Amino acid sequence: MNRFSFGLALSALSAGAAMAQDFPLTIENCGHEITFEAPPASVVSIGQATSEALYFLGLGDKLAGTAVWFTDVLPQFAEVNAKVERLADNTPSFEAVVNKHPGLVTSQYEWYVGPKGSVGTREQFHDLSVPTYIWPADCVGKDNSVGVDGTREELISTEVIYRGLIELSQIFGVPEKGQTAVAELKTREVAAIDRAKALGLQDTSALFWFSSAKMDADPYVAGEKGAPGFMMKQLGIENVVQSSEEWPTVGWETIAKADPTYIVLADLQRRKFPADAIEVKQEFLQTDPVASHMDAVKAGRVIVLDAHAMDSTIRTISGLELLANIMEQQAATQ
Repeated sequence: MNRFSFGLALSALSAGAAMAQDFPLTIENCGHEITFEAPPASVVSIGQATSEALYFLGLGDKLAGTAVWFTDVLPQFAEVNAKVERLADNTPSFEAVVNKHPGLVTSQYEWYVGPKGSVGTREQFHDLSVPTYIWPADCVGKDNSVGVDGTREELISTEVIYRGLIELSQIFGVPEKGQTAVAELKTREVAAIDRAKALGLQDTSALFWFSSAKMDADPYVAGEKGAPGFMMKQLGIENVVQSSEEWPTVGWETIAKADPTYIVLADLQRRKFPADAIEVKQEFLQTDPVASHMDAVKAGRVIVLDAHAMDSTIRTISGLELLANIMEQQAATQ
């Protein structure tokens, strides 16, 4: 395990303010042990998950820059987000990040900041005395060296989301905010799961379609152990994709044979791939000679879900709630 210690400026704290968190603080994060002498004065967040987590913790004033967004910011964070510089909608450059002189860099994925980071490696940042923090959901129980988006070694749970909130709150010296945030989300999670379990769902399956690099290529769909797999398991729904890869590609012929009860489409605002647009996905399902014959398409059992809820983020709870709502509505019509 790599160990790094960062002496961050004590001026980050207001004069005379009592620290709720004891420092120095050591965090084990994705194979790196990071020690903070004091809370960071500022942060650059690479990835919507950590940006919204920081907003949720009331730390929006600490953000010096943000990058990599899949959807619009949650409405309750719109005002604070408007004050934060967007370094890039997708991958920012290493220089753009370090030029903000951040006291911390957070990243949603090791893909951006990791052994082969498209923005930079952790060592590159640490050599400049800039600590890095990876959202735990991208490394706990996951091997990012296998597959395009990594392979899950175990089914993810919301506990890893809560871990991220707690650790970020500790790093910034406000652990009570982390506890409050986690308590709120846990209450909502339990309520959604209890509602779904009360329905006693049987023989219900689903496919989660995120996007497609090309419309004539196999789609990126949710594997069985990521956030969508967790949601389905909690709600009593079978995932028709039996793969440990985070987002494997699966052919439409194979999907059609599995004949999912529901098809869940990711609603993205980014425009990296043709199928990012929800309208493109919907048109494909209606016109493709294979996909259009699936029962879910013909019966209108196609659900639009916030794309960011399909990843292990604070929005995963909203995804659980939406799916529970739809399952209840479906049960009421039968």
